[in-house]
Amino acid sequence: MNATDKLVVLITAPDPEEASDIAKKLVEEKLAACVNIVPGIRSVYIWKGEICDEAEVLLIVKTVSEKAEALIDTVSRVHSYDVPEIICLPITGGGEDYLNWIEGCLKP
Repeated sequence: MNATDKLVVLITAPDPEEASDIAKKLVEEKLAACVNIVPGIRSVYIWKGEICDEAEVLLIVKTVSEKAEALIDTVSRVHSYDVPEIICLPITGGGEDYLNWIEGCLKP
């Protein structure tokens, strides 16, 4: 499989409402072709020297690499966390029709 310019971006949010707001903004601004919202995850992490154990919601975002910087800027601006999780992972292959659909959705 050949590498693509497509990305999966993982973002966590504190609740379904904020996750939905972020997802809609990304799709409306053509920064994401699709955002899956996965409720009911549990995150254990260190924040300000303390171990935290919190319920969160996971957003799985499909986009293209040329939109990544604007996507990160937008999420950073609207997210309620001081340091939101925004992790971009390359899509190294997949269904050609689906990958083309992602690209088609993000054209002006």
